[in-house]
Amino acid sequence: MWVGIYCEVTEFALMFLVYFIARAHHPDSFTAGPSQLSLAAGTAYTVLLVTSGFCVARGLAAMRVANRQACLRWLLAAFVFGAGYPMIKFFEVRWNLAHGLDGDAGVFFVTYYYLTFNHLVHVFWGLLGLLWVMVRTGAGSYTAAEHDGLEAFACYWHTTDIIWLMIFPLFYVLR
Repeated sequence: MWVGIYCEVTEFALMFLVYFIARAHHPDSFTAGPSQLSLAAGTAYTVLLVTSGFCVARGLAAMRVANRQACLRWLLAAFVFGAGYPMIKFFEVRWNLAHGLDGDAGVFFVTYYYLTFNHLVHVFWGLLGLLWVMVRTGAGSYTAAEHDGLEAFACYWHTTDIIWLMIFPLFYVLR
């Protein structure tokens, strides 16, 4: 899992490098771009992902004290909150495209879509991983003494959250 997390962090580090190079060469585009995006959508993503991460942490804490049912409830809540991200992304992208905010709208939007869609792929992987640990938890595969798979998943999910916490201000807040 740590190799996968390292690869994810390296991948996003390179994408953030592209962001900063593009921003340095097109400052006007990056100054005007955030005002055209929905701050409400960006804020909703942030709240959903951080809440989902909190639920995963609570689920892990429940497993550590051998409370499998509470762990499952927390993981289900994490899935529901996490699934809100792609649902809002669908509506946000629909709105953006309807208002001409596509790849032809400039370097800001090309960079925005590149980073946020890549993040969306990682969220989908995380949601699949979350389903997997939910099935394993329900099957009794994890115990208070042996829950490494659940802990590894939590590390991945929190990494995805941390990356979003860097994406959010760069595209939705900073001007």
